[in-house]
Amino acid sequence: MSKKLHILFLSSWYPSKALSSNGDFVQRHAEAVATRHQVTIIHVVTFAKKKHIERTSQVINNVKTIIVYVPKTWNPIYKFWLFLYYYYIEIKKLEKIDIVHHNVTYPVGIIALWIKIFNNIPYIISEHWSGYQIPQCKSVGFVEKILTKLVIKHAAFVCPVSKNLEIAMCNMGFKGNYYPIPNVVNTSIFYPEQKQNNLEFIITHVSGMDDHIKNVTGIINVISKIQNKIPNLIFNLIGPNSSEYLDLIEIFNINNINIIDEIPHSEVSKYLKDSNLFVLFSNYENLPCVILEAFACGVPVISTDVGGVSEFFPSSFGSLIKPRDEYALENAILKIFNNEIKIEKSDMSYYAENNFGIDTICSTFSKLYKRALNY
Repeated sequence: MSKKLHILFLSSWYPSKALSSNGDFVQRHAEAVATRHQVTIIHVVTFAKKKHIERTSQVINNVKTIIVYVPKTWNPIYKFWLFLYYYYIEIKKLEKIDIVHHNVTYPVGIIALWIKIFNNIPYIISEHWSGYQIPQCKSVGFVEKILTKLVIKHAAFVCPVSKNLEIAMCNMGFKGNYYPIPNVVNTSIFYPEQKQNNLEFIITHVSGMDDHIKNVTGIINVISKIQNKIPNLIFNLIGPNSSEYLDLIEIFNINNINIIDEIPHSEVSKYLKDSNLFVLFSNYENLPCVILEAFACGVPVISTDVGGVSEFFPSSFGSLIKPRDEYALENAILKIFNNEIKIEKSDMSYYAENNFGIDTICSTFSKLYKRALNY
């Protein structure tokens, strides 16, 4: 599409001073779209450290990023009013908007619906939340269900990051015009490189370190069992609060482990490029960006077969195993170590570029914007 549009991104999650990596996958979608369109993101977030309203505005990778920090309040009605009011104030300041692209349906979808009703501007939804899947969906409240159903019903398109997530949403009664679009990978950062030290076998895990979701404990347990079977094994544990697992690591007497706190996104690529294997042992997922980034770096992946992972996981790129199956994880790691699975870095990189590259994702969204605007 040749016409440059003004896209307003609204998101329930977005990186900020309150939560530095929250919704970073939304930011990557916005930056991909900004390669072809004018993009403004507005995000209102509670920040406990603030006693007064603070507004920041800066251009980050071609995205005009407006963050409004509001003080924490225990009054839900006042909080709801604060969010509505400051979204309203910021939207009123903007020049003409062509379309709204909002992310994570509830609660910010209420703003997108309001804009459509009063300004006749269509919106599409990108959905990333695993909370619609069983068993997490049982915690979704009645009011949230009603409002989510209404927002989805009036969206021009609903774009979950996987078909699996679409099915989960439909099973909850959220009927809409679905068009799944996966997460994006910046292949100018994530690409194959020659491993620096071929004597070491490096396994890397990157996540938010929530053990209930990511089962980091299970990975550490398996590493303790295989460290004597793999010479020169090195394990990278990367993510916020990763040091909380130090006691467990000491109990299991694991050697050659790097505990790395949250790092910039660009630095993740350095660790992946130098790895022999990436492992994700999650109990729940949608479509983790880091799996796609490992593919882009030509690094084989072992992941649990949960959420939408299998939809974008060629069998020659690694192994899919059942959640919590530590025996399967151990065997899968040893197969990679023993070169029982033939891995072609160039094939993995090509696949990532063509399915998750910035130009691919931007082109897909651009087509939907055109259809939503009926031209």
